[in-house]
Amino acid sequence: MLAPYASDPAQSRGRYFGARDGRSATPRDAFQRDRDRIIHSIAFRRLRHKTQVFVAPDGDHFRVRLTHSIEVAQIGRTIARALGLNEDLTEALCLAHDIGHPPFGHAGEDALKAATAAAGGFDHNAHTLRILHMLESPYPDHAGLNLTWETLEGLAKHNGPVASPPWALAEIDADFSLDLHGQPSLEAQVAALSDDIAYDNHDIDDGLRAGLLSLDSVLAAPLVAEGWPAVRARWPDLPPERLAGELIRDQIGRMVGDLIVESRRRIARAQPASVDEVRAAPGPLIGFSDEIAVEERALKRFMYAELYHHPSQVAVAEKAGRIVAGLASAYLADPALLPPAWSACLPAEEPTRTRHIGDFIAGMTDRYAVSRYREVIGPIDMPDGL
Repeated sequence: MLAPYASDPAQSRGRYFGARDGRSATPRDAFQRDRDRIIHSIAFRRLRHKTQVFVAPDGDHFRVRLTHSIEVAQIGRTIARALGLNEDLTEALCLAHDIGHPPFGHAGEDALKAATAAAGGFDHNAHTLRILHMLESPYPDHAGLNLTWETLEGLAKHNGPVASPPWALAEIDADFSLDLHGQPSLEAQVAALSDDIAYDNHDIDDGLRAGLLSLDSVLAAPLVAEGWPAVRARWPDLPPERLAGELIRDQIGRMVGDLIVESRRRIARAQPASVDEVRAAPGPLIGFSDEIAVEERALKRFMYAELYHHPSQVAVAEKAGRIVAGLASAYLADPALLPPAWSACLPAEEPTRTRHIGDFIAGMTDRYAVSRYREVIGPIDMPDGL
């Protein structure tokens, strides 16, 4: 049973395009259809070759954008079920939240943003909406996946109200208003914090596996250190390195449990009677307790200092940035270098011309970007696998 403040597919504000004639009848509701459309999209499949933390890891055990998104969805569904929210909408938002990332993660985004600055720049979250609403076009009679208003709104605002939308989001909002100044649905709020829980913990796992983090260094973070005595007490005879996975599992459970308890408290205090009242609330109703929120921010600072800004990571990121910047420069100078399908529909005027080239680059996987760079520009030394 859905809570009264949950998103109800039967009360959806609908799709930009109406129902398509001749579609097969299935028992799926609107949000289940959205989830399935996302899973079956080309953009979702490309996530398997897009960087999460490690660019082209030389092993098969590191996370990429695809596996990260699946892990976020697993956490999101657990929280949504406990709070009486719509699990299918939550899952759709979790699975789609990273679809707009260009190759090489944040290094690629920074380079693409700089290269397209004269045309308004680039923002991966706004580009997620652009892909799903405009660029991914599997249907013969319209562009986009034609997702429900609630899914598009949740993706636009899962990190909170948007006061100054980037051009790509502003363009979609002008065409299909997403109420950007209101609070997001509770499903969207759950998706945002499920993302935090997933990468806070799974990046530790990958960092340890890569040898860039040590267990001793990770235990310097208070949130991690607090769970270590209980893990050691359960397995006193095992070497510490065997217990890293257990430590991370416990920490995910602690963060999820805290989020559910605190969110229930906030919801009970606010007493929203509908999702519209959630959107009109003065602030988010899904969140960590003050204690966990402080420790989670400290953990993020630790991860930036010790993993994301590790010298080996920075060195690869600099090369990745050069690849994206080099491709943008080459295509902007000579659009004839674009593949025929992209050059054939190249706009004649700016800023849409530059944005079209940005769309092409943003859709690249890491390995395709490297192969295009080598073909268009020349050799570049990158990790094995690219």
